[in-house]
Amino acid sequence: MTFDTEFFNLGYLDTLSYRDTFIHRLDPRVKLVVTSIFTITVVSFPKYEVSGLIPYFLFPVLLFVLGDIPLRFILKKILTVSPFAFFLGIFNPIIDTHVIYILYGIPISGGWISLLSIILKFFLTISAALLLIATTSFPGICSGLRRLGLPDIFVSQLLFLYRYIFVLMEETMKMVRARDMRSFGKNGSGIKIFVNLIGVLFIRTVERSERIYQAMLSRGFKGKVESSKIYRISGTDIVFTMLALAVFYLFRKYRITGMFGKLLI
Repeated sequence: MTFDTEFFNLGYLDTLSYRDTFIHRLDPRVKLVVTSIFTITVVSFPKYEVSGLIPYFLFPVLLFVLGDIPLRFILKKILTVSPFAFFLGIFNPIIDTHVIYILYGIPISGGWISLLSIILKFFLTISAALLLIATTSFPGICSGLRRLGLPDIFVSQLLFLYRYIFVLMEETMKMVRARDMRSFGKNGSGIKIFVNLIGVLFIRTVERSERIYQAMLSRGFKGKVESSKIYRISGTDIVFTMLALAVFYLFRKYRITGMFGKLLI
């Protein structure tokens, strides 16, 4: 995948956040709180727990459907960072060889189960985070964080990071294209060329940041970025929050998969 493709993919994720669906219309504070509690609940499961995590896939599935988010796009993003999950638990089957289950005569050690648990937790939490961004504009997320009590300086830094990462990526894309046009074969792919590109990009970034800061000061910037949209929590937000938290609690307290299996049997 080329740098240009990655750039436009990131822009597409930002475009998705401005759709008009039920999930998009929810208050950012509600989505932040629900997603945070979802993540904490998923991570709180023991390392050998697998079946208890399965019901939690209902949450991202509902966000996909109600938010009208392309499944393939989000899955590609998750698969891009999935090697980190494998790296975290790749040695578990070697270290933890104690047999916990025997499935159709095949012994399964605790290491394999804990590895599967890590992968499921990773998939659930990353999908929830990506869907939060895809259904809530980043300015809306920053506004929600500020309304939840986070310091203005921290929220402003997040907002600047997000806004100007597109500027930085566009500058990088210009440099990469210029390198490709001026080089033939492998002449433009050496480590020396790469180091030079990084150095030039750093200098351009510093110069542009100075110009942006001076322009902000001339327009009356005092350390706080005001949101242009006012968010208010409605009855729908409250009902959504209460239902989501109740479902998370039930999934955590009771073995839903075991109950469902008994009903089928």
